[in-house]
Amino acid sequence: MGKKMNKIDISDEVIDGTYANLAIVTHSPSDFVIDFALAVPGRENPKVKSRIILSPEHAKRILFALQDNIKSYENQFGKIETLNEKRDLEKIISPFSGGEA
Repeated sequence: MGKKMNKIDISDEVIDGTYANLAIVTHSPSDFVIDFALAVPGRENPKVKSRIILSPEHAKRILFALQDNIKSYENQFGKIETLNEKRDLEKIISPFSGGEA
């Protein structure tokens, strides 16, 4: 196992973060590239706010860290529904709603 980080430094320019509601993931044999973008109504093309380039090994570590954190979040706050899950739920419910008896 690698050594555990106890502390990281974060600059004042980075500490507030950048909001993104879209992530586009691409890869080559040696790298994974994640473009974080902001899609807003009225703008035709989402604007990329940040690009992160990772080794395949590090991308997999982030996958595991996200899985662990999502599980913890859902245990504390409830299930996170994705848009596809909401659409699937609507397909199940809609045939039974709005009809006449």
